[in-house]
Amino acid sequence: MDYQSIIEKIKQNKKQPNLRYALKEKVELFTNRLFYTLFDIDTPVDINLKKLENDFSELTEMACWETGKPCGKIWERYLTALPKVLESLNLDAEAIVDCDPASMSIEEVYMAYPGFYAIAIYRLAHELYKEGFPLVPRLMTEYAHSRTGVDINPGAHIGKSFFIDHATGVVIGESAIIKDNVKIYQGVTLGALYVTKELQQTKRHPTIEDNVTIYANATILGGKTIIGANSVIGGNAWITTSVPPNSTVFHTPEIKIKTITNV
Repeated sequence: MDYQSIIEKIKQNKKQPNLRYALKEKVELFTNRLFYTLFDIDTPVDINLKKLENDFSELTEMACWETGKPCGKIWERYLTALPKVLESLNLDAEAIVDCDPASMSIEEVYMAYPGFYAIAIYRLAHELYKEGFPLVPRLMTEYAHSRTGVDINPGAHIGKSFFIDHATGVVIGESAIIKDNVKIYQGVTLGALYVTKELQQTKRHPTIEDNVTIYANATILGGKTIIGANSVIGGNAWITTSVPPNSTVFHTPEIKIKTITNV
């Protein structure tokens, strides 16, 4: 096979007309600039908002494939929502400081806690997700996923004062609902009981009510599964049915210890 025919065959199989990886890179730059604008004291808000508007304009050029949708109007609504998002994120940071005995200061939370960073990017992406803006919110949360090990789908609904401790391995599905003052630890999965394409428009992921704590490596599955308010889910629990309020659920493994004595 000659060189030219290889080129032609590769071109024939590049079938996705909208697949531009430059979009992914630009979303990451936009996400970083947005995070610094909201939190970094040395980043000028007025100047950066203008830069973000330009960034967003480039993103709409690359990602707004449905020409009938006025993607350019999204920025105005998104900009209006940012102060409220920041208020929510400040509550998240305060919840971490209040709940984690290892936290030394709130500045440490903003700069060093992967759980906070993942929540921040989720909340910023969720506002765009609600607008129906294609792909960009998912690229934002996947960027946070790559940096933190936390996979939060931008479609999830998360209430006030959310706390993820240690962060790594957390998975929160698209239709999950998490209410106020919820704490979860590393390795927790809020997932679907069944995974088929036919369920795309249904609620596949659980609901977690107020003041619930879910410890490490617990798995909670199913769109009809509700964890009642004020409950505690112990580590390694596997839950596929609802739990009433004020419950404690724990997994008891069988542990055998064998000792060898000298004869």
